[in-house]
Amino acid sequence: MNRFVYEEARLKENESFVSRDRNVKIYDGDQKTEFEDGEVVLTTHRLFWGRPGEIARAAITLCLPLSFVISLSEETTASNFFGRKTRIILHLHPPSINKPPGPMDTSRATHIKLSGKNGLSVEFHTALRETLNARVWAIALTSETIVKGAESKLSVGDKLSRIQKRTGIGGIERHLEAKAKETDENIALAFQDLSVLMAMAKDMVGLSKNISSKIREQRGEISEDETVRFKSYLLSLGIDDPVTRDNFTSNTAYFNSLAQQICEMLLDPIEEHGGMMSLADVYCRVNRARGLELLSPEDLLHACERLSGPIKLRRFPSGAMVLQLESHDDELISIDTLEKVRSAESLAVEELAKQLNISLLLAKERLLVAERLGKVCRDESVEGLRFYPNRLLACDNDYI
Repeated sequence: MNRFVYEEARLKENESFVSRDRNVKIYDGDQKTEFEDGEVVLTTHRLFWGRPGEIARAAITLCLPLSFVISLSEETTASNFFGRKTRIILHLHPPSINKPPGPMDTSRATHIKLSGKNGLSVEFHTALRETLNARVWAIALTSETIVKGAESKLSVGDKLSRIQKRTGIGGIERHLEAKAKETDENIALAFQDLSVLMAMAKDMVGLSKNISSKIREQRGEISEDETVRFKSYLLSLGIDDPVTRDNFTSNTAYFNSLAQQICEMLLDPIEEHGGMMSLADVYCRVNRARGLELLSPEDLLHACERLSGPIKLRRFPSGAMVLQLESHDDELISIDTLEKVRSAESLAVEELAKQLNISLLLAKERLLVAERLGKVCRDESVEGLRFYPNRLLACDNDYI
């Protein structure tokens, strides 16, 4: 057992699946081990043993390189319950000095046994014997070696073909390889189409710039209402001349210009959302308006950190980040939140979110701000978290 190592059950380059069997246990020499009722998988290079389902998930399992195997033999045993069955004996070379970690560091045994409740299947036994005879792991897969090997009775390809034909896996593998090749070709074709689409989109951006400049220079041919409406259409399509890194020689200038554009783009929406918008919502809105010129989360964050007014980036104690109007300080937010709680007598986070049409994150932060300033107090019960007007600190005589 000290020849086994722990490895991921995943095929390597030039390695192929050969056969498998189930309900297999391993003996260290003639001694039983804890490795019972497992699944054994044979490849052209290695022998895996794992608990049911582990090999299918490509988990870390026991692995025996076939290069350790000197020879194969078998023994027949009999019992009152299971009758006669055959065990496979693998005689092994000594372990290498720098062997990776495995289930055992030392062992006196020079062989292992593979056994099952009813013995190993004939198909697996035959496949193992022929795989060891083929010694595919020891053959360098070069054209020169293959030519030399043609002088032998059976070439490497013939030996491997015989193994795969017995297990019925060769045809399946070739079918999977053909499907994978077809998938790769379809993906490559799809990306070619996408490249054409992006090139067309750049032309559309250039066209929109020309139209925008003509609109700015319009002299009576287009009314002002129509001009505003057309500009809004361009913005909704995401082609309203977004700031890109290519137009700047330094990150500082790029982020400052990007921050200014974000401020102009989100000033009205943030006002409509009660003076505050989560950074996740900001990311979605900004990238929707930019079309194909998408921003990374890092670039958006760096730009928002440079906002100086009338919008600023705010980090709450919980770690949540929002863009907030400078005119909406904590005192104003807490007063507005208190009014909402008073009118409803009490509010849960989800109720305030629904009432203000904002996210649960923003609703909770608004209530926590009001709580920190003493405007509301919380009640936690099996029904959840609710907030009530703080009657102990309120100055309103109605609550004394």
